[in-house]
Amino acid sequence: MIGPPAVNGKEVEILKADEIATVLERLAGHALYPVVAVDLATGLRRGELLALPWSNVNLDAASLRVELSLEETKAGLRLKEPKTAHGKRTISLPPNAVTALREHKVKQLELRMQLGLGKPADDALVFCQPDGSPIIPSWLSYTWRNTCLSLKLPKVTFHALRHTHASALIDAGVDVVKISHRLGHSSPVVTLRIYAHLFSTDDSAAAAAIEAAMRTPVQR
Repeated sequence: MIGPPAVNGKEVEILKADEIATVLERLAGHALYPVVAVDLATGLRRGELLALPWSNVNLDAASLRVELSLEETKAGLRLKEPKTAHGKRTISLPPNAVTALREHKVKQLELRMQLGLGKPADDALVFCQPDGSPIIPSWLSYTWRNTCLSLKLPKVTFHALRHTHASALIDAGVDVVKISHRLGHSSPVVTLRIYAHLFSTDDSAAAAAIEAAMRTPVQR
């Protein structure tokens, strides 16, 4: 990895590859573990995470559907649709995220039962207050910042988890079109503009590929 991506001319901190597992290990058992694990696994925006209902999560198929985002305004919280059609998307989940969500769902139900709130509705939010009300986005960022200090985690913003997801995909050689889809960007051009310097400039693989195609039967 060459360095952190830049957004609007400013560098954005990301977790290094060897820090991701460390963060998750130190968060084990913490209330923030499931939301952090899912964000690292999906690259969802903070508002998308907090607007995600269980009805849009298919644990058996290991996927989730993004359709709304929770926005904090002067008038209060409101749900809004993505700015572009690309914002609405279905994202596959890695096994670790599925496990984290299954465990979170059980603990969420147990807590509601203990509080006498009963089972949550089918469209209940995945990440919410015990009574089912939405979590204020700024509160999540504030809690994350304090948790980083108390658990001695790398001091990065919550939004950096989204960038960390993108960087990990780039390092793994995932196609930019697929990365753009997962992030909900309006087009791959946006993805390239933000993360261009993280993509390898070594095109030796391309040269090798065309060389193989150009070889005649005799040369093979």
